[in-house]
Amino acid sequence: MNEYFLSILVFSPLLGIAVLALMPKTQEVAIKAVGFLATLPALVLALVAFIGGSDHLKKYDIQIEWIRFGDYEAFDLFKIDYELGLNGFSLVLIVLTAVISTLAAIASIHIKKEWKGYFMLFLLLEVGMLGVFAAQNLILFFIFFEITMIPMFFLIGKWGYFEKEKAAYSYLIYNGLGSAILLIVIMVLFARTGTANIDALAQLMAVENANTVAPFSETLKFGLLIALLIAFGVKLPIFPLHTWMLRVHVQAPPAIVMLHSGILLKIGAFGLIRFGMGIFPEQFKSIAVLLAVLGVVNLLYGAFLAFKQSDFKMVLAYSSISHMGIVLIGLGALNEAGIQGAIFQVVSHGLISALLFFLVGVFYERFHTSTIANLGGMAKGMPLTAGFLLAGAMASLGLPGMSGFVSEFMAFLGLFEEMPILAAIGCIGIIMTAVYLLRAVLGMTYGRANRDFIAVSDLKSVEFIPVVALLALIVLIGVYPSVLSDPLHSTLETIMLGLGG
Repeated sequence: MNEYFLSILVFSPLLGIAVLALMPKTQEVAIKAVGFLATLPALVLALVAFIGGSDHLKKYDIQIEWIRFGDYEAFDLFKIDYELGLNGFSLVLIVLTAVISTLAAIASIHIKKEWKGYFMLFLLLEVGMLGVFAAQNLILFFIFFEITMIPMFFLIGKWGYFEKEKAAYSYLIYNGLGSAILLIVIMVLFARTGTANIDALAQLMAVENANTVAPFSETLKFGLLIALLIAFGVKLPIFPLHTWMLRVHVQAPPAIVMLHSGILLKIGAFGLIRFGMGIFPEQFKSIAVLLAVLGVVNLLYGAFLAFKQSDFKMVLAYSSISHMGIVLIGLGALNEAGIQGAIFQVVSHGLISALLFFLVGVFYERFHTSTIANLGGMAKGMPLTAGFLLAGAMASLGLPGMSGFVSEFMAFLGLFEEMPILAAIGCIGIIMTAVYLLRAVLGMTYGRANRDFIAVSDLKSVEFIPVVALLALIVLIGVYPSVLSDPLHSTLETIMLGLGG
């Protein structure tokens, strides 16, 4: 059973797609129920793996011969195996993906049309996201990476808002260019080493003058790392490769933005850590200062522009750019505290952004607007929604006792050890985060009321599940960080060993 555990986990949403394909497209309630239920097997299996502990993850590895190029049997070269596996980092992200996918399926109750097509694409997107984090070779990673792009394009373009087509094509163009650059890197590595296995590539690149099919110069390694930085920088996103993301956050349905901001952006961070830092550790050290500078730029740029926005969705969009800067800051520190802070920020921001965008969906469903001025006085008419919104904002600005504080503290602790002046400048962004979030949230909850809330319902019973679950996880990580640091311990040891730390 262990041999097929990961395959079942990754591909379990396909069962839901098969059931949906046989259902009449007019059965709204049944389709939404199947769409939600189809996310549960992956969630249960992910939690089973997480509860089982990170010391026993190797038992889930699977490797099956898949594709072979030429007659290289004697050298075991130029073959692509079907390889899935877990380490502490990928396990945490798979659990995050499964949790947010299930909660986003609940948020999809607000979808008004063509539910069958929506949930089939939704579940295909979940397969891609799970596969990205489980893949053990670059070719398989790229296939799953591309699988996420196709349904996402249609989910934005079909079920989004007024400028949905523009947002969908912007998403496709930017991410398509990033994918093309990533494919070039993968092909160069495969052609010159004869393997696409991630661990094998890391071992080869760590050896000077390694016995590869074709030699790797230091210049080539550095060029491949810069290409990876650009490819995953589009996904993260890194300024100035961010404009597509703003459109997606504003125009896509809130349930899809929960997946986009909570999971898909994190593929960029995962790629930089898993491939950039893992395969090219020596070259990665040479761009540490660049990453830290880019992180501070992201942090300040996103924070200052978020302060000027009148639409809460735009506030959250720029906030995501700013918070991804903390990931870059942690990676640029190149020490254990910084890298652990970056990984914590990946998980923390995934949970917080999913919570805030779920709440955006709640009041957009009631009022058909997300403009701050038009939502003033919400605390009087929707006190529960307003309370959870304030709690999400507190988590995002780094209130102690919540996950945002732990991640920001560790990332800046790492940067202060290495680049104290740059870290001090970055602290301005932390201050601005409190300013723009409190301005927006207090303006919505206690600002001047421009509408009558008497006939408006507060959170419905089904809407309580996502907000309570997400807030509980945010607080759990904030008060008990070991729930994340324990499974990440072996991964951090491997990363630091590769960096010579």
